[in-house]
Amino acid sequence: VQLQASGGGSVQAGGSLRLSCAASGFIFRDYTMGWFRQAPGKEREFGAAITNSGVNLNYADSVKGRFTISRDNAKNMVYLQMNSLKPEDTANYYCARPYSSRVQLVLHSMFYDHWGQGTLVTVSS
Repeated sequence: VQLQASGGGSVQAGGSLRLSCAASGFIFRDYTMGWFRQAPGKEREFGAAITNSGVNLNYADSVKGRFTISRDNAKNMVYLQMNSLKPEDTANYYCARPYSSRVQLVLHSMFYDHWGQGTLVTVSS
């Protein structure tokens, strides 16, 4: 299993970024996928998740209404569109896959056992 996240960068508050995660080594269309983030000195926290079909979504309250998770099963890609970025969104962002294809839309990192390398998002005020 490999997850390769990209798309991070530095933006001003109010700006937008689109993160991408390329997945390989497993049957991508069978799995929920998630995005998590970890700010300096803080614990990793849930951001968003999407079911294998892409129909059902789940978001942390902190990003709801500003971030949109999506996927393309034909390309084995999952995305996180981030709008109206705030300085508190500054973090390393990780895509993740749960330990089982039966795990659906869970928020806690304990259900995810494969992680990408992270891509850094820095939002300045």
